[in-house]
Amino acid sequence: MSQLVRYGMVGGDEGAFIGKVHRRAIGFDERIQLVAGCFSASSQEKNKKTGQVLRLDPARVYDTYQDMAREEGKREDGIDFVSIVTPNVTHFDIAKTFLENGIHVMCEKPLTFTVEQAEELAHLAQQKNLLFGVNYSYTGYVLAKVMREMVAEGKIGKVISVNAEYPQEWLLDDLHPVEGQELSLSVWRKNPEIAGISNCVGDIGSHIENFVHYITGLKIKRLLATVNRFGQPLDLNANILVEYDNGANGAYWCSQVAAGTLNALAVRIYGDEGSLEWQQENPDYVRYTPRGEAPRTLTRGNGYLKEKAAAFSQLPTGHPEGLHVAFGNLYQQFASAVIAHREGQPTDGFDFPRVQDGVNGVKFIHAVINSAKNDSAWVHIN
Repeated sequence: MSQLVRYGMVGGDEGAFIGKVHRRAIGFDERIQLVAGCFSASSQEKNKKTGQVLRLDPARVYDTYQDMAREEGKREDGIDFVSIVTPNVTHFDIAKTFLENGIHVMCEKPLTFTVEQAEELAHLAQQKNLLFGVNYSYTGYVLAKVMREMVAEGKIGKVISVNAEYPQEWLLDDLHPVEGQELSLSVWRKNPEIAGISNCVGDIGSHIENFVHYITGLKIKRLLATVNRFGQPLDLNANILVEYDNGANGAYWCSQVAAGTLNALAVRIYGDEGSLEWQQENPDYVRYTPRGEAPRTLTRGNGYLKEKAAAFSQLPTGHPEGLHVAFGNLYQQFASAVIAHREGQPTDGFDFPRVQDGVNGVKFIHAVINSAKNDSAWVHIN
């Protein structure tokens, strides 16, 4: 049976940042081929030009995602999956349309506006027996996978505390508006009608929730939170205290107005037998401290990493891997699952974020905003 996996993309025209990241990352896997797209709903000129730049058959560059889903779903050589890289407000309708046409889905996060929408997509994917991935990209890093395995192996014992943060400074200028000057935040992320109920927590805080869950397997039982909007329509900063299902606590902070920081996701996981610390800006290194021993720095690509996840390395040690590779690892696993699905084989063992991770993310975002609205009251997550 063919190992070729055909995909299409909705969003991500030639001038869009994230679409290019997805396409470059997918390109690491020679089995996956872009054959169709609807790259811009607002500009057919951008849509057609992007198709030309990507050397696609003009007949498979569609005016609407509805046309794309319908026509690709009917073709014998139609796409196996769609990659959705559009603003938040569109995720639900686009994903639902492709599922209804029998096409697997990989979608950007946050998955949907509401918990009900997210759960509907999860139910539909199950009903249709289709794969549904959600792009929590940082779980694609090799050492994220190694840390997950280390925790499962008991190398730090029982998790007793988690501290995680994701600060950025890219919206700091929005706190100092200049008359007549367009602010960085004056894009779709500022608009609740497009971004949803949250900016900062939805954009980067949701990465913390997913990453910690991925590494530890812990689920959040309840949380309390404060958010700061600084006069803007949506949050720019949030502090969150969580309680996990094993009784441990965690403290999360995310901010897009933290001067001096860039993309500084950092996670510290403390167990009763040791700890792990990892920073997204230095993803090839993890600090591991076993109880009663000196801290040690583990490096991606070295032979002393015996965890199976070490095999995800695409370059030898000393050659830095980056975000494109993390994205690529997710798509490699997703494509392998698509092939297994095609052959009637189990897909549970492939390592990519599932639709339930997307549902959990939407629940987390709503719990944070609801807690902040109610004087930082505890909010339970089902």
